[in-house]
Amino acid sequence: MALLALRLGHLLHAPPAQRRIRSRRRQSVVVSCSAATVSAGAAAVVWFKHDLRIDDHPGLVAACAERRRPVVPLYVFDRRILAGYSDTMLELLLFALKDLKLVLKSQESDLLIGLGNAEDVVLKLVNEVQAGVIYTEEEVEHSVRIVLANVESSLSKGSFAWGEPPDMEVWSAPLYDYKSLRGLSTSRNQFLKDKLSMAAPVASPTFPALSVESYTGSLPTLEELKVFLEESRTTQDNWVNIKSMSARSILKANLNRNNVKSNVTLTVDNGGNVEDITPNAGSTGRKIMDSMFASESSLQVRGGTDLTLDALAAYLKYLEGTGKANWQELHDKVRFAETRDGASFYTLFGAAIQLGVISRRRVYHETIQYERDRNAGFLSPFGYSTPTVTSAVDAICSLEWYRLLALKSQVCIEATYPLNFWRWKGYLIQYTSVGREGPAVLLVHGFGASLQHFRDNIGSIADEGHRVWAITLLGFGRSEKPNVDYSELLWSELLRDFIVDVVREPVHLVGNSIGGYICAIAAGLWPSLANSLILLNSAGSVVPSYSFIPLSKEGRTLWLSGLQARLLLLFLRSRAGGILKEYYPTRTERVDKPLVDEIIRASYDPGAKTVIESIFNFNLSIPLNFLFDSFGGEILVIQKSIFLDTEPGFIILSMHYISTTAFIKFRPTESTNHRGLLWEIMRRTSLSVWPPSPLQKEPSISTP
Repeated sequence: MALLALRLGHLLHAPPAQRRIRSRRRQSVVVSCSAATVSAGAAAVVWFKHDLRIDDHPGLVAACAERRRPVVPLYVFDRRILAGYSDTMLELLLFALKDLKLVLKSQESDLLIGLGNAEDVVLKLVNEVQAGVIYTEEEVEHSVRIVLANVESSLSKGSFAWGEPPDMEVWSAPLYDYKSLRGLSTSRNQFLKDKLSMAAPVASPTFPALSVESYTGSLPTLEELKVFLEESRTTQDNWVNIKSMSARSILKANLNRNNVKSNVTLTVDNGGNVEDITPNAGSTGRKIMDSMFASESSLQVRGGTDLTLDALAAYLKYLEGTGKANWQELHDKVRFAETRDGASFYTLFGAAIQLGVISRRRVYHETIQYERDRNAGFLSPFGYSTPTVTSAVDAICSLEWYRLLALKSQVCIEATYPLNFWRWKGYLIQYTSVGREGPAVLLVHGFGASLQHFRDNIGSIADEGHRVWAITLLGFGRSEKPNVDYSELLWSELLRDFIVDVVREPVHLVGNSIGGYICAIAAGLWPSLANSLILLNSAGSVVPSYSFIPLSKEGRTLWLSGLQARLLLLFLRSRAGGILKEYYPTRTERVDKPLVDEIIRASYDPGAKTVIESIFNFNLSIPLNFLFDSFGGEILVIQKSIFLDTEPGFIILSMHYISTTAFIKFRPTESTNHRGLLWEIMRRTSLSVWPPSPLQKEPSISTP
């Protein structure tokens, strides 16, 4: 059988970095047996993506069920799958793959390594090993689902000597034992009342020896992988480096450049960039043998399944103490990572779960087993016995819940527009995209809402010749609500990364309420992201002569904030409809049941209380006019006149052009609906339609 070289045809004349990777691959060990053992259509390919383990892996179990069938494990470095990975995640990925490769070799198998587009790599491999089936895990991220669809399409159009293309078998490892996604309730309350049983993890299968003659490929180094991803970028990805500095760092730099004082000390490195100082992450200052972390400053557990299970055991036994050096190192990290009650689990293990080094089912099973062992085989109905057990169970059940919501959204279409999911820093973010041509528009909702807030505007703006994007911010709607410190700067980084990674071009930013303030921060800190800025009843304030801007400092939430959040949640659930009608005074019928139900539904999601707590820590101290000056582009502000010293019933339009601000006053009529108003906004903020000069012809009023 011909030797298999897993590489793309269009990379034959590859840059030096890719040629180095290939050179190392040619020198790798060849796993070979007689090709006569492979019958046409008999081999099974197991395509790994976010499931880098052999423990609790239903796809491997199914592939190995037929003892005489060759099983070919494969991993493909596809830039579309790795697009959102930070350098730290890439390093953790390589650690996990190295361990997986060693585990497979110990069972006389190996992990084949591909580089390039998955559809090309998989097609080459299928033809080489004469595969009859491909096993791969179900995905919720829209970009990865597109890759899977492309692979399936490539196989359906391919030519195979033995006849029919291989089947694509998609598997999953759900934590809850349910029969159908369609039958699952999206109400957390109802879901818990159904009391679904927990699925047990499956044991690792016994592998057949890899019986195909192939170059298995060697793993690239971190630097080689980074170069490959850099060279794979298109012209649309040229600004990806804009994500290299945090919002806080850029804000500090802008304050320093404009000679504005702040309560935060500015630290400037030799390159003139302001960077946050990263403290030593619980390091003891000494080298730990068999460390569970990539470096002394790292907070993410690295390695394969066995190492992660050992780290989990150390985490669960945090209160018991230990004489093991590596366990003590993890205990030191726990104290540093516990920025909020229960936050340490995801900080330490989130990356391992995202990469699939350990399954959610395995974490839950090991955690509950430890709790039973502590309590003579019983589970208390009043809660768990240690904070680390509580943290692990809460995090795993939360991750599973949002994954189920995302999967159900893919199966049950509940809106007139598609609902997709994007993974940001490991968290699932809901968004939609409508329209195929025209300027890009990004709609950002206010506090407590979701992209559904714009449900009647999305299609209308798209019909007028725009590509419309709407996002549900982290902590709201059906986006994930993790146990983190929510802030305006965190959400502004979310918008930045969404524009860079998903939209991939500058947008017209449209934000309502707190969403408007977040849009203003994003435009002010990264002006190249926004073509214009449109604020609808925005949060924030204007400070005419700012010389000092206090910046909020992240810290542990007080217990009083938790109590206030519980009370506020109870109030909002009981008064949701009435509160919303106050925002629709002339068209109360717009407060329909689906809108109210979705807001109430989201309030019961895991982590909802944490988001509400953030209200009591908000510090909207950055003046809007400071952000406007930093942006320097077109800005349209629409504010209810109730907030301005003018006649009731009027709406104020404020157009801001670098050094000139004009205000336009008009009284909306009954025919002025949301569609017409937003389209008027889009028309007026387009330079090609409305240059600055007509502003002088409009009636103007002075600022309040």
